[in-house]
Amino acid sequence: MFGYDWPRLHAALNDLPVALLLAAVLFDLLAVVTKRPSFRQVGVWTMLVGAVGGAVAVLSGLEAEEHISHGDAVHRVMETHEQLGLITLAVFGVLTLWRIVRERRMGAGERALSLGLSVVGVGFLVATGVYGGKLVFEHAAGIPTEVLQAEVRERTKGHHHDAGAAREEASSDSAAIRARGHVDAPGAPPHSHSPDTPPHAD
Repeated sequence: MFGYDWPRLHAALNDLPVALLLAAVLFDLLAVVTKRPSFRQVGVWTMLVGAVGGAVAVLSGLEAEEHISHGDAVHRVMETHEQLGLITLAVFGVLTLWRIVRERRMGAGERALSLGLSVVGVGFLVATGVYGGKLVFEHAAGIPTEVLQAEVRERTKGHHHDAGAAREEASSDSAAIRARGHVDAPGAPPHSHSPDTPPHAD
């Protein structure tokens, strides 16, 4: 789809819902601190869009799971990531529906409960992201096996960022030799030069 396979699509769809859900909870907290209902209204709609985006991200993740080559270690982390993602989606899905239906009629106690569940949802959201990061950065999930093997071979060859400096140093030495003539190799047999030969070190 648009040049993406399922793992890449899942990665592309993750960031926006996370940002929106975090922003929604932040707006709700600002509403409590500032006593401005406008922040609560923004929080409701931000949470709605974030929950819809989260549902799309979860669905793409379930598809990605079927297309990723992995062993037992990756599978265990993947299962935990999936469970946390589903719990996060359930929490924010229920909160969104609750807010849409009850937003204008919530009392102080109900609103406090809603905000508390939002904070719990953020905890699950962060945990989901942590396990997603483990999949990518600790287990290279989503990278095809042949690509990973090629990368390992490349890394064993080594790569030096000071290679350019070494080339410059060699070039500088060559220029110095040309400036003062030439340097004979150690142990070179005796020889003579024509009168117009520039000075050099034997």
